[in-house]
Amino acid sequence: MTVLSKKPLDVFKYTYATCLLIFSVVIVMALVFTRQTSLSQDSHPAVAFIVCWITLLWLGMIEGGQCSLVGLPPVNPDLYKESHPLTHKICIWGHKGDNLDRYLMGRQFLVVLVVFLINLSCAPLGGATVFGFPDVVITIFLNTGIAMILFTTQIGQLAAQCNASHMMLDYINNYFMLFTMYVCMAIEFSGLLHASYLVQLAVAKLAGKPIVSNEPPRTGLQSLFFWTRCLVSLAILSYAFAITLTALFQGKTTVWNGVPPGVAVVVFFILMSLIGLLEGMQIAFFAVTKMTKDQQGDSKCAKMTCEVLFRDGGRNLPGFMIGRQICVVSSMFFVARVCTLNVEVGTGENVLGVSDGFQNFLNTGLMAALITTIAASVVWQLVASAFPIAFLSNPFVYFMLRFCLALEATGICSGAWVLGWLTEKAFGWQTDEVYIGTPEERAEKEKQDKDENYNVGAGHPRIPVQKAGSEEYDLDNVES
Repeated sequence: MTVLSKKPLDVFKYTYATCLLIFSVVIVMALVFTRQTSLSQDSHPAVAFIVCWITLLWLGMIEGGQCSLVGLPPVNPDLYKESHPLTHKICIWGHKGDNLDRYLMGRQFLVVLVVFLINLSCAPLGGATVFGFPDVVITIFLNTGIAMILFTTQIGQLAAQCNASHMMLDYINNYFMLFTMYVCMAIEFSGLLHASYLVQLAVAKLAGKPIVSNEPPRTGLQSLFFWTRCLVSLAILSYAFAITLTALFQGKTTVWNGVPPGVAVVVFFILMSLIGLLEGMQIAFFAVTKMTKDQQGDSKCAKMTCEVLFRDGGRNLPGFMIGRQICVVSSMFFVARVCTLNVEVGTGENVLGVSDGFQNFLNTGLMAALITTIAASVVWQLVASAFPIAFLSNPFVYFMLRFCLALEATGICSGAWVLGWLTEKAFGWQTDEVYIGTPEERAEKEKQDKDENYNVGAGHPRIPVQKAGSEEYDLDNVES
């Protein structure tokens, strides 16, 4: 259950953050209806409006669905078969064999793609202005992307995580989540992301840890299908890099006016590294929560990071997760701005001489989303899951931890908790214990939870969330 604090400082954060959120929504919608975004300018404001809200709500289902699917494996599904039939159907399939890993792989790409679509439909064009606001307001909320970041982070991510971390059963008991599950599994099955498995195998070998599967060994035909998809995925990823870098060097992307091509390339790799660092940090942080101080190594940076992370009974960990979410979304919007292709079809300026039809496809930003998913997310997560202490020994990790904590302390995203509370009341969601009891009550009914290892090592960078009925601190919701 989402509980809003009554402390004066917290109430102040809720109030000003909610006002900022409302202001950001108004500004973003004004941009859409005045044709000052890419999609509204190229099609119609109504199209951009619909795409914006569908993708935003879909992002919320993706984020909340992850919390539920990763948090429910220990719970006996018979306990909620009658009360939550769709949740039962989703979990029976999603927790079968290695399907959870497949879902998480497909989900990673879907998140990036959805963020890119939100950017396409809502991000302001150069020189955009609304309501005659002074330049300082335009600079703060539009040019820096603050309005888009607050809008997307709170409505599409944090509020969903806030609810789903405690109300897993209710959150995914709908056909929208079932559809999302199908899409994620289809993305993984397509082989588009199979280059990630090559990295998975390499990291596991370097770590000296075998990749444990819940399924029997592949047959010869299955192995051929798997390796074929790996090679095709690697070829597509290489081509995506070639297309994107060529466009950057030729100045054919939506990067800010006046940015030299060479600088744009450097910014591209810096942003990709920043996203990767933040993605890897959450995996490494969760890994060290299960380690003793002796196991945390002798690295000065790693020790300093762990000391800050677990200060005050571990409260800094959920604080980091909130600040990190803001940074990741910000970086993804900037990456989308830097590397999404912007070529007017029919002018003969197509990148690498591709056809007009294919250039239209490239202009959607799909290639950039693929690069971001594999090179800036999955690869870093795999490395961090295999070598958490080495990862924490990087001084940039300590700096980013401090920065994320400072960002969270401002309360700029506290409106998400208000939105989460309102959503909970509107849909009548209840905590999982209402339906299935606490772990102790389930054990008394001989339906005790099965031990589930969330930090399963190289190749399985799962993000743990609070188990249903657990009294451990919530990793996604600092106010719950």
